[in-house]
Amino acid sequence: MASEIPDLSVELRSGTGKGAARQARRTGFVPGIVYGGGIDPMAIQIDFNYLLKRLNQGRFLSTLFNLKIAGQQDVRVICRSVQRHVVKDLPLHVDFMRLKDGSQINLFIPVRFINEQDSPGLRRGGVLTVVRGEIDLVVNAGNIPAEIVADISGLDVGDVVTISKIELPEGTRPRIADRDFVIANISAPSSLRSADEEEEIEEEETEDDNTEEE
Repeated sequence: MASEIPDLSVELRSGTGKGAARQARRTGFVPGIVYGGGIDPMAIQIDFNYLLKRLNQGRFLSTLFNLKIAGQQDVRVICRSVQRHVVKDLPLHVDFMRLKDGSQINLFIPVRFINEQDSPGLRRGGVLTVVRGEIDLVVNAGNIPAEIVADISGLDVGDVVTISKIELPEGTRPRIADRDFVIANISAPSSLRSADEEEEIEEEETEDDNTEEE
C-alpha cells in the first residue's frame, strides 16, 4: 500500500478544442481534462517531461494523485486514460477523474507470486503459468493496493490459484464476483508432457495393431 498520496502538479489550460490542445503541445505541455465529482470538467495542461517521468515510474493508471493547481484547492484524482502517439508512443492527452472520500473505482491491479521455492510442483520442474497477471478489482480510492500477493507454497503440478485463494486488502473485491476464476496454475514440465504424449501414441498404436489382428 502507498503510505502517502503523491502530488501531481498541473496548470489550467485556456481554451478547449483541437486548436488549444495543439497550442499546449507546441509549448511543451500535454493537454488534459479533469472530470467527475459532480463538478464541471476542467481543462488542464501538464509539463511534457514531468508527465513522461511519471509515466516511466510505472503504475500511473492505478495511482491516486493529489492534483495541485496554483490558486486552487488540491483534488484527489486518478488517471483514467493516456492517449499516445501511434508511432512514437508519446503522451498526447491525459484524462483524470476526481474522487471523493470513500469512492470506489475499478482498477487492474498486478499480481505478485511468492514462495515459489516452496512449491513441490515447481521443484519437480513444473512451470508457473500465469493466466491473469492483473486482476480487475473494485477498490477504495483512499486504499489502492500497489499489488496483490499470491502464495504458491505447497502447490503441485496440476494445482491452480483461484481468486478465492488470494487474501485481498480490506475494502477490495473482484469486479467479477459470480465465479471463482483462475489466476495461475502449475503446469507439467515439458519433459513430462513429452513422455505422456509418447505413451499415448504407443497406446494408440497398440490398439490399432490389435484391431488389425482381429
